[in-house]
Amino acid sequence: MPENTQTAEAANTPTAVGWCAWHQNYARGVRLIQVIEQSSGPGTMGNHFACHPCRQAYDLVPLADQPLPASTS
Repeated sequence: MPENTQTAEAANTPTAVGWCAWHQNYARGVRLIQVIEQSSGPGTMGNHFACHPCRQAYDLVPLADQPLPASTS
């Protein structure tokens, strides 16, 4: 009987294949790290994604895992 080598967490975790902005190549499991916006006029807009090895090597925290900024009201 074949043995299942995946854990329940790994099986239910979505993975994405995309461009890693740090090592400049496609990778599996990229996560959004930074959103670049410009408020007016033409300019650079985009998102920076990083793969797991680059997140570890460069100590990058995915945007979804970063704490919310404090309210300034």
